[in-house]
Amino acid sequence: MKVSERLALIKEVGEEIITEPELVKLLEEKAHPVAYDGFEPSGRMHIAQGVMRAINVNKMLKAGCKFIMWVADWHAWANNKLGGDLDKIHTAGEYFTEVWKACGMDTDKVKFVWCSDFVNKPEYWKTVMQIARHSTLHRVLRCTQIMGRKESDVLSASQIFYPVMQAADIFQLDIDICQLGMDQRKVNILARELAPKLGFKTPVAVHHHMLMGLQQPAGESQDAVERAIALKMSKSNPDSAIFVDDGSEDIKRKISKAWCPEKTAHENPIMEYFKYIIFERFKEIEIKRPAKFGGNVSFASYSKLEDAYINGKIHPIDLKNTAAEYIDKLVDPVRRHFAKGKPAKLLEKVKSFQITR
Repeated sequence: MKVSERLALIKEVGEEIITEPELVKLLEEKAHPVAYDGFEPSGRMHIAQGVMRAINVNKMLKAGCKFIMWVADWHAWANNKLGGDLDKIHTAGEYFTEVWKACGMDTDKVKFVWCSDFVNKPEYWKTVMQIARHSTLHRVLRCTQIMGRKESDVLSASQIFYPVMQAADIFQLDIDICQLGMDQRKVNILARELAPKLGFKTPVAVHHHMLMGLQQPAGESQDAVERAIALKMSKSNPDSAIFVDDGSEDIKRKISKAWCPEKTAHENPIMEYFKYIIFERFKEIEIKRPAKFGGNVSFASYSKLEDAYINGKIHPIDLKNTAAEYIDKLVDPVRRHFAKGKPAKLLEKVKSFQITR
């Protein structure tokens, strides 16, 4: 595959690339650069973490990248997820990997690495200390945004370790491309700034879009990253997220109540699901409508659907009904995967965990 083709695939994933010239140079020099994403195992998985993540990882693999999924169990522990119970966090980590298999991620080509396997290495903590020594407390506090916190929040001392550890992960894993969500931007910038000072290579940052939750957006923000974080799908509000194990009726109910402003695609979660998930898996979609409203109509691309919607040719109710139908098809393999045997027991355990912020 040509560099231009590999770049085009990665640009489909990256809403922001820091920087594109660096990425081009990397692709020219390396046939198989190492990319990574990290995740906190923290309860049931929604479609942004499951389906959309599988789509993006597969594109990175197709572009020739070696991909590492960093199971940030100690980070989740530091962030007091699942009540700070490390055993529950490990169970959730096993559940996440099972979900991605069922979502169609090419897990045979993805390397899963647990933080708990790294923390017994002195070199890891040496890197953590070097990053901490070269960072002000104010800068680290600003980075707590990456774990869903604000500078004004009352933080535990363990949470201050989190951004420093995440930057150390990048260096210890010898990462070429940090392929994480826009919400992780601040720590990737920190790593890029510190890399030359500490003798590490500077990673390229490829930040993917944060899929919206179903609720109506509140307020405005000048900061694009803060806005993305405010709007993103969150498991702390179950009705704002579609989980990969949700039943058909739950999906229909949630989407029927979702924010879907007429004639606008901006900050419209239903339109986002078509753009980032549905059209990634289906070459053509059919909107079913009563004959008196023009009957069924098909679209072979998101751009054509968007044009029809903003021009009032598609009603929000018909858009929602269609979205529910296609999302149900996308998560059905996950439901079936977790319907029996070991996966079913794993899901039952995870469902019993109380989600903590």
